[in-house]
Order: sequence, then structure tokens, then C-alpha cells
Amino acid sequence: MNGRGLGRSVKVFGTVQGLRAARAAWRRRRTDAWGLPARGAERARVPGAVVGAEPLPGGGVVRFARSQLRVRVAAGGSVFWGWDGAEPEPSYALAGRLPEVDPRAGLEPDKDGGWRVVSERVTVAVSRHGAVEIRTPGGVVLRRDLPPRWWEPVAGGPARWLQRSEVAADARFFGLGGRASGPRLRDGTYRLWNTDPRGAFGPGDDPLYITMPVQLVVADAGTHLAFVDNSWEGRVTLREGEEGAGSGHDRPGTCEVRVAGGPLRGWVLVGPPARVLRGWTALTGAPALPPSWALGAQHARWGLGSEREVRRVVAGYRERGLPLSAVHLDIDHYDGHRVFTVDRARFPDLPGLAKELRAEGVRLVSIVDPAVKAEPGSAVYDSGSAAGAFVRDARGREVRGEVWPGECVYPDFTDPEVREWWGGLYEERLAQGFSGVWHDMNEPVSFAPFGDMTLPRSARHVLEGHGGDHREAHNVYGLAMARAAYEGLRRLRPQERPFLFSRSGWAGMQRYGGTWSGDVATGWPGLRASLSLVLGLGLCGVPYSGPDVGGFDGSPSPELYLRWFQLGAYLPLFRTHAAIDAGRREPWEFGPQVLGHAKAAMLERERLRPYFVTLAQLARLTGAPYVRPLWWGAPEDRALRDCEDTFLLGDALLVAPVLARGTDRRAVRLPRGRWYDTVTGEAYEGPGQVLLDAPLSRIPVLARAGAVIPVRGEDGGTELEVWAPAAGRSGGGLVVEDSGDVSAVAELERYASRLVGGRVAVERVAAGGVVKAERPVRVRGLDTV
Repeated sequence: MNGRGLGRSVKVFGTVQGLRAARAAWRRRRTDAWGLPARGAERARVPGAVVGAEPLPGGGVVRFARSQLRVRVAAGGSVFWGWDGAEPEPSYALAGRLPEVDPRAGLEPDKDGGWRVVSERVTVAVSRHGAVEIRTPGGVVLRRDLPPRWWEPVAGGPARWLQRSEVAADARFFGLGGRASGPRLRDGTYRLWNTDPRGAFGPGDDPLYITMPVQLVVADAGTHLAFVDNSWEGRVTLREGEEGAGSGHDRPGTCEVRVAGGPLRGWVLVGPPARVLRGWTALTGAPALPPSWALGAQHARWGLGSEREVRRVVAGYRERGLPLSAVHLDIDHYDGHRVFTVDRARFPDLPGLAKELRAEGVRLVSIVDPAVKAEPGSAVYDSGSAAGAFVRDARGREVRGEVWPGECVYPDFTDPEVREWWGGLYEERLAQGFSGVWHDMNEPVSFAPFGDMTLPRSARHVLEGHGGDHREAHNVYGLAMARAAYEGLRRLRPQERPFLFSRSGWAGMQRYGGTWSGDVATGWPGLRASLSLVLGLGLCGVPYSGPDVGGFDGSPSPELYLRWFQLGAYLPLFRTHAAIDAGRREPWEFGPQVLGHAKAAMLERERLRPYFVTLAQLARLTGAPYVRPLWWGAPEDRALRDCEDTFLLGDALLVAPVLARGTDRRAVRLPRGRWYDTVTGEAYEGPGQVLLDAPLSRIPVLARAGAVIPVRGEDGGTELEVWAPAAGRSGGGLVVEDSGDVSAVAELERYASRLVGGRVAVERVAAGGVVKAERPVRVRGLDTV
């Protein structure tokens, strides 16, 4: 949700809420005018010339005339760099202990008065004026950071800084959080400030709810991830390079990062994409494992409104044979939109409803907003005020904003004691029978007729004890809220895995759950943006996400709804959702033809549920996203790097959604190897491009030759669907069951496939050798070998 409808009212000040929002915005500006001192005169700084160095385990400190640089190489090859005394911790992005340093890496003199750190997987070279090069073991430069620049207020205060970098001329940029214009990021400037875009968004809107200073850079020479560990507001300007023709010189790609304060520090990880994401997960934490039911179809609508309507929707799914795992209740189930309450008139027995639906295999999921109505006498407000839990301004007064309940206050989730208090409040949600939560409006939002809809930048935060203001806390607010909820749910129900996804977040948010698109615009551009967001977030370490199927704000045509539905069936979070005035989103509302085709997509999703469970377990173990760009296994293939309308689901499946109106055939770019159309069984050889049928009834989905895919059999058990390997080649796959035990260690089953005498042999690869596969096996594609 957002302030879309409110924004229209505010323009003419036609509502009481609109007037209050305007007053809150004026109050915010006045608070900042008092609480943020003018920067005044500034002093520019650069590192200067090198004056010495101090070797340390895994790297060392290089000292310059006006600054110093700390370089630290971990055993896995990840590189930390920090200027002006910046260390890796404290950090909201990192999880647990820092990786051990590489004991074989050390600082040593380099040519031209510079220094270098050489390790097995990466070399870091520091020039005598402070440029830093990240090189492959073979000496190829992947990234060159030029000497940074600082601007320090003469009267004191946070320094703003600029870091320019160069990459290969052929490099492509990905990441930076959730970007609707991706997944490949074109030339332009991208803001680092989590933002409610004031309405439904499309590919041209930036920034959105989740911004991260995380870039994945893919070039012929190799792949690397660059992370600037700084939560302050910033801007990233990207410019792709250009290769010189004939004897002409290459123009390198460039990246310019400007940040308004905070430390100048970061990490770089190099290697194939799978290794880079594994290293990133080791740094920032393993993705939270969703319960298996959260990998099924889910239904939401702002405006379900009553127990009777929820029962009607669930009955509609059951009567039509449509699988359904969860129903999400939006803010209209609250009493006056107040968080942690229930409208007893419309939901007289919510726990009873939850119990009834759970017996049918359907869970209830509750929305939770961070804003608390400033209402003395209400339990949440009174307990929070007594605990000093709410964000305050520089004068010590509670910061107030305007959100759905009216005038609200905001918990300071950067305070550990506040996180513990807030986490305890979820006991009420569990008592109501909810099995999961989704966080909304947590950028955080305060409605305003102009400017950012957020808190005053001068608002004070605890920030884990070191103190600071909203300029530093804003981007991590949603992340800290997710942590509060996740840790609270773990304390309250230690025997269950929490299910949580959040509209806003920052690097490391995957430790607590996933995310969704937010208010994506209904329309074909919004459909394309949905895929961009999922792909980009996966490359930033957030594997579980998905869009509002059908778009949030309008009424999709039957064709658009169906194509969106078919895409959503192959994304991790498969959820319909819409605004209160956007109409119903049940599949039967779009006519019998759409219903039939949507049912086929839902049943295929259910058939693939064991594969999604396996991908979820692998994401937790390795950091690999469920949904991967086509170049995932072949980043050196330039044609694949430029392909943005097709994706890999794990290693086994290639999905080519229909993203344009009136399409019944579409071109599909294939990676190397043989690929089978999963419907017709026809085989195609890659690399190259093929033209495939895409009738309204389905989108093209292809399986990799040799793939072993766990699927649900007719008896409900897991069986192996095996696609015949090409002659002279082998294949394989993994199966991971979900025991449901929160403490159980995932058991990987490895399978290999090969052609033997014209038949496909499938064997389980175990520690003691190769044994016969015990699961039922279904071979496909053998007649085309």
C-alpha cells in the first residue's frame, strides 16, 4: 500500500487526513531546520602520497600523507577495504563473526612505490597515491578504484565523499537492490534512499523500497561483487564502457559513488557467480528458510474485509480445484488501522477462522506496519512510551507522522531493547492464529504532499549504542524491523520457522526473510518490472521475492492477468494482490478461459513444489537465488549478459515469460547445451536463439538435457523427472526434502544421469559410491536423443 489515494486528496487539501499530512510535512521541515546544522565551509581531502605501510595478517595498513587504508583478504578470497580508520564492524550488513583472514596473504612492496596483497584467488594492488586495483590471480584487472575524495565541514560533522571506479569496457552492471529498470543497469544515476514512490511504479521509477550499495559486475575477464558498507543516503552513477574498433582504445566502464556521510569502506568478492554469491552469503548471512507451505500459491487483496469474504475466496479456490496455501489480511482487518488489533465486528472469531482454514491446508498471514497510533490509553502506544521505544527529535520529543491510523509514532528498531519489546508484540498475532507476517510501509513512511514521505532527517536513533540521526538509520530501518520480528517469532515459537517478508530492507535482509515488489503498476511495463526486481534482488543476496500478480493499482485485462499469473507461478513468492479499488484478483473473475489456463499454471507449480523446496534449501546453503539470469553459468557469453526477458529457475529449467501484449510466439536465447520444451518434448541445441510457440495457455519452459528434477507424483510423494542427456554427455540434480524441523540439517541427495545402451540410467551418488536411485523415476526426451 501507499499514499496514492491520499496524495490525490492532499493536492486539494480535501480531506482531514490530507490536512494532517500537510501539517506533518511542515512539522518535519521545521524539525530538520532546527535539528540539522548547516554544513558551512568545507575542506577537501585526498589521501596524498604513500608514506609507509604496516603488514598485518591477511593484509595490512597502507599509510598516506592525509589518510590510511586498511586491506584485509579473507580465506575465501573476499577483500575488505576501509579508509580513514574504518573497520569491518560494526555493520548492519554483516552476520556473525568475520571470515578468517587468509594466513598466506600479506602486504608486500609493489612496483612504483605501491603495495600489494597476493592471495590464491585475488590480488589487491594499492598505488602510491591511493588507487586500489582488484586483479585475478593471472593479473587481469577487474576493478580499479581511484583515490577517494572527502569534503569535511570545517566546523565539524560528517564528511561526504566520492569514490570513482573503472571496470572493463565490456562489463555489465547488475544489482543495487530492487530496481524496476533492471536487471541490467544502464547508464544513469541511481539513488540510495529507500523510498515509497508515491503510487504504483513502472520501469522508469527510481528509487524504490529497497536500495543497496551492492553491484554485481560481469565481464569477459570475470565476475565480481562490490559492496560499499555505508547506510547513508547516496547516489551511484553508472556508465557502461565501449570497446575500441580496430586500433582504437577501449573506454572503460565507470562507477561513481557519492555518499552524504558515514564510513568509506566496503568489500569485493571475485570468481564465478555461484562462488561470489556463496561468499556474499557467508558475509551477510544465510537466507531464512521459508516453511514449505510458503512456496505454494498465496492470495491477498486490500479489501478482503471480513471473515465471510475470506471464506468465500477460499471456497472459490477449493470448488474449482485450485491449490491455495495462504490468505493474507491487509490493514482493513485491523480496528481503525491500529497495528496489533482486530476489527471484532468484521472478524468476530479470527483464531477460529485461522484454525478452520489451517485444517484445510490454508494459512493466514498478517500485515504489520511499524507506525503506532499516538493514542494514550492504547496498549501498544502506552507500553512503547513507557519503554522510551519511539524515535525522538533532537529536542527529545517523539517524532510524529501521518499514516493510515492517523497521527503516529515510530519504534526505533536500531535500539536492541526496542527490538526485543517489538518482537514480543507478535505474540498477539500468533494468538490470533496467523502463521506469518508481511511488513509494509517500513521505509518508513509518513504521508506528505511534497518531498520524501519519511521521517525528519534529524530524528535521533540509538544505532546500536553509538547514536546518530535518520540520515544514517533510514536505509536500515526496515532491516532492523525485520530483525525484531524474526527474533521475536523465534523466541515465541522456537519449534517453527518464521515466515516473514518485508517491503523495505537493506543488505543482509535475507537473514530474516524475503520481500515483494511493492506497488507495481498494473500494465505491461509493470509486468516487465516485476521480473527485473526479482532478478536484481536475487543477485544482491535476497532469493525469496515476487510481485503483486496482476499489478497493484488497476484492473488488468484478462490477457495481462494471465501472463502475469504464468510468470508468478515460476517465481519464489507466488502471490496475487491488489489495491482496495483495483477489483478482485481471483482467477475465476477473468472468465473461463483464463481460469482454465491459470489452473494449469497453478497445478504445474504444485507439481514442481519439491523442486522449489530444494531451491530454497540450496539458497540457504549456498546463497544461489532460485531465479537466476541466463548468464549465471556462462558469464563470459555476451549474448546471455544482454538477455533480460528470460531466466533460469535453478540449474534445470529455463523460463521465457510473455511480457508483451498479443504475443503467441517469442524468441528465446539458449545457453550452451541441449534444451527440451517441457510440453512438446522437442529438443533444441544451444547456444543460439530459437523461436518458440507461446499460446495463451502457457509460456515456454525448457529443461536442460540430463537434468534430474524432483517433482510431486500422483500419489503426493516425490519422484524424479529426468530429461535424457545428450549422447556422450551426463547430467544430474539434487533433491532436498523439507523435514519441517527447525534444527534439522538439510540432507542433500545427489543424482547422476547418463545414457547407457540407448536407455537413461539414473543413480544416486552417495559417500560410499554410486547406488541405484530409490525414488520413482520418469524419463522424458529419450525419443529425441
